Amino acid sequence: MVVHQDDLGEVGHEAFLLHGQLQKQADIAGAGADGSGNGSTMRAAASLKTAGFSLGGELETTVSVWTSQVKTVLQACAHISNHLDYSKKAHAADDEAIAASLRNRDGSAVSVSRIDEYLK
Repeated sequence: MVVHQDDLGEVGHEAFLLHGQLQKQADIAGAGADGSGNGSTMRAAASLKTAGFSLGGELETTVSVWTSQVKTVLQACAHISNHLDYSKKAHAADDEAIAASLRNRDGSAVSVSRIDEYLK
C-alpha cells in the first residue's frame, strides 16, 4: 500500500471539516431551542402528543434516532481525523529513523542496491 503524506492530510482535513459542518447543521433536536433548551421539533412533538396525535411520539422517535446516528457519524469523523494525524506523524518519525539508520560509516546514504540486499 502506498499512501503519501499529503493524501493522509487531505483525508484527515476533510473529515475534520465534515465533523464541523455536521455539528452545526445536523442538530435537529436543538434547532430553534427555547430558553429551556428544547428544540422546535421536540416542542412540536410534545404539542402533537398533548393534542392526542400519535405522530407526536413518532416525531420524538425520529429525532432520537437521527440524533443517535449523527453522533455516530461525528465520532467516526473525529476518529478518522485524529487517526490520520497520528499516522502521518508516526510514519514521518519512522522514515526519519530508517533514514538515520541506513547510513554508511562516513554518513553518506546507503545505495539502493545495498538496501535491496537487506530485503532478500
